[in-house]
This record gives sequence, structure tokens and C-alpha cells, in this order.
Amino acid sequence: MRYAATFVGVGLALLCSAPVFPQGAATPPYVPPAFDTYTPNIPGVVAGGTRVELITDQLNGTEGPLALPDGTLVFTEGGARRLTRIDKDGKLSTFHENIQSGGLAFDSKGRLIANDNTQGKQGIYVVQPKGAEATLVDRKTPGFMGANDLTVDKKGGVYFTQPEQANVGYIFPDGKGMKIAAENITRPNGITLSPDEKVLYVNDSRGEYIVAFDVQADGSVTNRRNFAKYDQINTSSGGGDVGPGLRYRFTSCADGLAVDKEGRVYNAGCNGIQVYSPQGRHLGTIPTARVVQNLAFSGPGKKTLYLVGRGAAWKIQTLTEGYQGRAK
Repeated sequence: MRYAATFVGVGLALLCSAPVFPQGAATPPYVPPAFDTYTPNIPGVVAGGTRVELITDQLNGTEGPLALPDGTLVFTEGGARRLTRIDKDGKLSTFHENIQSGGLAFDSKGRLIANDNTQGKQGIYVVQPKGAEATLVDRKTPGFMGANDLTVDKKGGVYFTQPEQANVGYIFPDGKGMKIAAENITRPNGITLSPDEKVLYVNDSRGEYIVAFDVQADGSVTNRRNFAKYDQINTSSGGGDVGPGLRYRFTSCADGLAVDKEGRVYNAGCNGIQVYSPQGRHLGTIPTARVVQNLAFSGPGKKTLYLVGRGAAWKIQTLTEGYQGRAK
């Protein structure tokens, strides 16, 4: 058996030893090679030695993974301006064209909700099914300046992060307007709800903690608190904006979020997938060959955790299941 510790060392060495911004304008930023790693034992989550299986490293940007009703996965391939589907055998196909998105979700009506960051078209839209397309918010909407990630509650309300404005917005369930739900988060990034939708989790990619809020009946949030401290690694190379003690200019230590059926929270962090209990206790970190940008459960029984980041995609067979009551 290959042990996770070996691959933690290898993966971090590749990330930490490489130059972040090589000299010379023609030299592209360094991207570590993509390969399989192996998990530590995290009781109830993954068995020790489970393979983090590389599906492909030939993607053109990777974000926003989401389970489809048939158990396959869709994610955003921003550089190619499309949504791409991965089937159970790892085969890729185009799912939706002409969109540059960072976050995807389904509402209770089965409509696919996506933000679009295409220049001049920034907004959050209903993009499927065909014939039901609609604009929820765009740059004409007061308070909206561009979304990074989003999650949809059972009522149809949409929470979304606005990193440049340091806030979280909420689109009303009737789709008519929005409000600012939370402010003064240094750089809000990934966002998700607990399975019972009583707690909203927000990643702060320039902070030390996942931030949590209690959700009220009208969609507003209260009782802001630090839910979990990031499992961080320290380096001394360069300067950046990825959280205290971290110096990776090309990434953040807190990107996408997901939850499983038990309410555990999964953070796409700078050193792998960081897993936390519903009480915010760090349970373990799954090492990855590249920094992962986002993640989602899908597959049969939602017992496959898919990871996407830096032009690559992986999958992990888990002991737990993703939450079945929402696509993510």
C-alpha cells in the first residue's frame, strides 16, 4: 500500500519549491504535474489508501462542479466558455456552450442556475431547460457587481459571493431583485448550505476561517462566527493573498465548498481537500497533486467526490454520501 504521507510530501514539495512567477514575460506560470495521490484514513469519509484518481489534465479552466440528475457531473470550463460533462467512465462532452461561469446549481424546479462572467454579460441566469432561460440579476440590478460562486436554497433563493465587494448577495425566491445578506468578509469565495439549510458557510480566501451564519426564514443571515480554521501550510516564497502564513500568488487557501449527508464540510484548500465535522473540527486533509478549485459529490449514491482545479479533474470513492436533497 502507498501511504498518503508520501504523497503529501511530494505534492507540497512540487507546490512550494517551484517559482511562482518565473522571470521573463514569455514564460507561463508554473503548474505542477497532475497525478494520482492517496488518502489518509478519515473515519466515515474515506478509507486510508484510497486513490485520488486523475481523470484528465487537459482541460481549459476548471470550476463549478455540480451533480446531474443521472449521476454524472457537469463543471465549468471557463477558458473554453462552456459547461463540460463527465460520465461514469470519465468521458467528456459539451453540456452547454457560450458561458464563462464560476458557480452552478439547480433550483427546486430543476432549472440550472449559473453565473456568467463574460465581459459585458455579468449576471446570474437560468440557463436550462431550453425555453425557460431568464435573467435573475445582472449589472443593471442594484447591489450586483459580479458573482464568484453560488448556492440555491429549497425556496429558490440564490446566495452568491461577490469577492470584490466583500459581501454575499441573496436573490429573492421569486427572482425579483436581491439584497446584500452579509458584508465585510475580506474575500468571499466558495459558498454552500448545511443539509438542513439552517447554516450558510462562506469561504474567505484572504482569511483564516470558514465563516458561518444562521439562516433566517426570509433568507437573511445572523450570528456570524468563525466555523473552522483552515488547515494551512507555511512557505516563504514571494507574497500573496491566500491567508495568513501562505504565499502562493496563484491560488487561495479557500475556494469551493461541499457538504455530505452527515453535514461534514469539505473545503478545496491550498494543500488538498480539508474535511471538517459539523462542529468545525478538522478531521483530515486529502492531498492533491495540484491546488483544487472546487469539488462536488456525484456518481451512484453520490459516493464519488469529484475535484477540479488547474486544468485537471480527479475522483475519489468515499465511504460517505453527498447530501441527496440538493445537487450540491
